[in-house]
Amino acid sequence: QVHLVESGGGLVQAGGSLKLSCAASGRSLGSYVIGWFRQAPGKEREFVAAITTVGYAKEYADSVKGRFTISRDNVKNTGYLQMNSLKPEDTAVYYCAASTRTYYSIDYFKDHNLYTNWGQGTQVTVSS
Repeated sequence: QVHLVESGGGLVQAGGSLKLSCAASGRSLGSYVIGWFRQAPGKEREFVAAITTVGYAKEYADSVKGRFTISRDNVKNTGYLQMNSLKPEDTAVYYCAASTRTYYSIDYFKDHNLYTNWGQGTQVTVSS
């Protein structure tokens, strides 16, 4: 089993940037699709972005397209989410997830049920 730990969250003003990291241990992250989800208070967990095992394909939620970039470094066993032009509505706990179900097309990974491993989350707060 791969163990995931997110970092990089914090408080930022609207228009600012943050880069989240998802460090993996226990197994090589290169065998997993990586996804990022977020959950705001009182709301359901929602998909943010996903990336295939070697980064050839990426998928984004419409709400973050053009502002967020998902990436990965399989040598460092780490995934990333670069968040630019942040808005107050981006405030949430951000979760990294990994999936061994790599035979699915990347667009299927908007579904949190496809993921087999989850991190504990990191808080992102965007002030107006």
